[in-house]
Amino acid sequence: MFDFGPDPSLATPERYRQLSDAALSLTEGESDSIANMANLAALLAEFLPDLNWAGFYRLIGDELVLGPFVGRPACIRIPLNQGVCGAAARSGETQLVEDVHAFPGHIACDSASRSELVVPIVRDGQVIAVIDLDSPTPARFTQEDAAGLEVLAVKIADRV
Repeated sequence: MFDFGPDPSLATPERYRQLSDAALSLTEGESDSIANMANLAALLAEFLPDLNWAGFYRLIGDELVLGPFVGRPACIRIPLNQGVCGAAARSGETQLVEDVHAFPGHIACDSASRSELVVPIVRDGQVIAVIDLDSPTPARFTQEDAAGLEVLAVKIADRV
């Protein structure tokens, strides 16, 4: 049994440090990327408050394809020229969106989502996937969240 629940009073940087440690522990020695993404999605949902969706989109060809996640059913395929996830995969840069309704080309997979944080996962200089977090709260994500998730993305790049 795994019990990785964080202390809810942790400061954001410490929460992400513990999340990264738990992610590495949970995926150590496992070569199946889908299994690792599934456990990591559950871990994200466990560690990060106020989310309504946490998961992965994998870059396959010229589109993002839904990977493991926690949340309501989601869009299966996202072209690289659409949405927050497409922007992150296309640019290779983190997308921190305070109000998804103001984001040009936003794809509303879940109408309850109000803010979004998407971080590309890069291996060998190429985007291979993105981590996608959605929240029903406007401006839920901060630069500290982005920095913490970027560190996590680097650490798990060879495991997903």
